[in-house]
Amino acid sequence: MNSLIRLFLRFAPKLLVVSFATLSFAAEAPLPQQAAATMQKATAFMRSISTEGGYLWRYSSDLSQRAGETTATPTQIWVQPPGTPAVGMAFFKAYEATGDAAYLDAAKAAADALATGQLESGGWDYLIDFDPTRSTSWYRRSDIGRISATEAATRRNITTFDDDNTQSALRFLVAVADASKNANDPRDRRIREARDYGLTKLLEAQLPNGGWPQRWDGKRVDAAEYPVRPARYPADYPREYPKLNYNGYYTLNDNTHRDGVTTLLEAAKRLDRPELRAAALKGGAFLLLAQMPEPQPVWAQQYNPQLEPAWARAFEPPSVCSGESVGAMRLLVELYLETGDEKYLEPLPRAIAWFKRSEVAPGIWARMYELRTNTPVFGDRDGKIKYRLEDLSPERQTGYSWRGPYGVTGAISAYEAVKRDGREKVLKNRRSAEAKAATAEGKAARLRSLEPNVRAAIAALDSQGRWLVDYRGTPTIRTDTFIKHLETLSEYIAATK
Repeated sequence: MNSLIRLFLRFAPKLLVVSFATLSFAAEAPLPQQAAATMQKATAFMRSISTEGGYLWRYSSDLSQRAGETTATPTQIWVQPPGTPAVGMAFFKAYEATGDAAYLDAAKAAADALATGQLESGGWDYLIDFDPTRSTSWYRRSDIGRISATEAATRRNITTFDDDNTQSALRFLVAVADASKNANDPRDRRIREARDYGLTKLLEAQLPNGGWPQRWDGKRVDAAEYPVRPARYPADYPREYPKLNYNGYYTLNDNTHRDGVTTLLEAAKRLDRPELRAAALKGGAFLLLAQMPEPQPVWAQQYNPQLEPAWARAFEPPSVCSGESVGAMRLLVELYLETGDEKYLEPLPRAIAWFKRSEVAPGIWARMYELRTNTPVFGDRDGKIKYRLEDLSPERQTGYSWRGPYGVTGAISAYEAVKRDGREKVLKNRRSAEAKAATAEGKAARLRSLEPNVRAAIAALDSQGRWLVDYRGTPTIRTDTFIKHLETLSEYIAATK
C-alpha cells in the first residue's frame, strides 16, 4: 500500500479529473493529499458545467435551472460576484497555492470569456450571452470597426460599476495576465488586450472630481456639468421618488467607489503604471470633497452631479448612510497608509463624532438618516419615505438592511490605531504579521485553524465532484459555495509548503 500511496502522490498534482474511486482511495492518504484530490475533482466538475469558460451563480443539480441574480439560459454567464471573475479568481488562487497549471488554465478560460463579453465602453454588463443571435444586443469591443455607428447606437453598451461588477473583472484580468506576462498565444493576448482596454476606459470614466458614475456609456461627460466642489445639502428635494435616471450619479453604494480605487491601486502595483496610482489617489480626493458638512459630516449613498445627496432607487432616498460612510473611512485610512498624507485622516474625527451621537441602540446604527434632521429614515417600493420600520411592506422590511453595526466600531478602531501607533509602526506590524505567518510555526497554526473546514469540505463533496447545498428546498450547485471551499483548500495546501 505504501508504494501505491507514493505513486498517487507523485502524479496527483497532474490529474485534473479525479474519479470517485480515486477520491475514496485518497481518503486513506494524508489530509493535504485528500485536499488536493478534492480540489481537482471539484474543479473538473465546475469546468464541465461552464459556458465558454464562464459561470453563473446557481445551477439545479440536474442543470435544468440556472440563474445569476435572475434566471439565466445555458448560453449565459454572470459577471457580478460571485459570478465568472470570482470563480476565476478562486481557480487562480488554487494555481498560486499548488503550482498546478490546470488551475491556471481554468482561470484563463474564465478570463477569456470575460474578454469576449467586454463592451466597447470598456467594462461589462451584469451578464454575457454567447448565443449568436442574442449576443448582437450588445456593442462589444470586438464589434469596433465591424458594425456601423447607426447599428452600434441600437445596442447595449453600459459599463456597470455597481456591485463590484466591472472592477472585479478587471482585478481578475490583471492577476491572470500578470501570471503569464510572457506568454504569447492568442488567448493570452486577448486577456491582456481586455485588461489594458478596460483600465484605459476606467480612467476615462472617472469624473472631474475623482468620482465614478454608477454606470457609464463610454462617452466623456461635459466637465461643466460635473463641477469640482464640496458636497452640500440640497436646498430642497422631492419627498417621493422622482424616477430620475441616476446612472450618472456618483455612487458609494455597495462600495462602488471604493472598488474603483482599490482596483486601480492593485493594477498600478502589478503593472508599474503611475498614472493608475494617480487616478486612485484622485478617487481618494473625491472622498474628501464628498464628506457632508455639519451637522452630518459623513457620506451619502449617492450624489447628483452637484455633489448633493440624491434619490437612486425608489427605496433609497437622499440621506447620509452608515455603511457607505464606514467604507469611506476604511478607504481613507488605507490611503493614508499608502501615501503618508495626513489629509486622508483629517475628515475622520468629525465622522467619528457623528457616529457616536447617532446610535439608535448600543452598537447599532440606522442605515439612512434624513438630511439635516438626522432622523432615521426608511424607503419602500412605493417611493415614499417612511419613519418607522413597521410602516414598510413585509418584503422591504426583510429585503434590505435598515439597522445594524455596519462595521462602525472596527472602522473607528482602525483610525485610532493609526493615530496612536503612527503609520510606520502599523505598516511594520503588518509586515511582521505576514513574516510570522510564513514561518513554520505560523503555517502550523494556520493548518490547525483550517483543518476543521478542510475536513468538512472534503466530506461534503459528492461522487460527481459537486458541493450541493439547499437553496429554497432544492439541492443546488452554488458558485459562492464552490469559491468558499476551493479557497479554503487552497489556503490549506499553501500552508503545507
